[in-house]
Amino acid sequence: MNLETILFYLLSLMTLFSAGKVITSRNPVHAALYLVLAFFSTAGIWMLLEAEFLALTLVLVYVGAVMVLFLFVVMMLDINFEQLRQGFWRWFPFAAVLGAILAVEMIEVLGNAQLPAATAQAAPHAANYSNTKELGRLIYTDYVYVFELAAVLLLVAMVAAIALTLRHRQGTKKQDQSEQVRVRRNDRVRLVKIAASGKVAATEIKQG
Repeated sequence: MNLETILFYLLSLMTLFSAGKVITSRNPVHAALYLVLAFFSTAGIWMLLEAEFLALTLVLVYVGAVMVLFLFVVMMLDINFEQLRQGFWRWFPFAAVLGAILAVEMIEVLGNAQLPAATAQAAPHAANYSNTKELGRLIYTDYVYVFELAAVLLLVAMVAAIALTLRHRQGTKKQDQSEQVRVRRNDRVRLVKIAASGKVAATEIKQG
């Protein structure tokens, strides 16, 4: 057993432990921190697989942005998590069956005879090999239609989320750029002539 195999098992155990603590921790902040640990350990596994671009992307995007935002939301909002956990045991049998089905499917896929053996050693890459370049080539050649379909689905989901959460509040001041461009002087300025009364005029003369 070489050093890479030992690191793989250590990182895998760390990933499984942290993933389990994410769904079992009562404190949401602790769950988010365990999720960060799971991301780091998964990035380490990808580094062992020579997928440096995916590992760095996972750390930068999810750990550096998504999880920080999630922590801010959890710590700033007063969420009643006890109320959210009330239906946990009611849906636990369904979740257990679904998890068992997913586990069987993963075993069937990974145990397929068409896949290369786990003990087979991958051929070493050349010195100028770039997995980022190879990933880009696969995305924009072999999987270009799937990539575009995923982009469209994400766009539709983003627009739907905005449409569902949009609330029009009464009395809120909003800017209408087209109305501001079409504005004229007469729409904003009004000249008013006020005739001065004799009493006011005499008082001004005495003060002068």
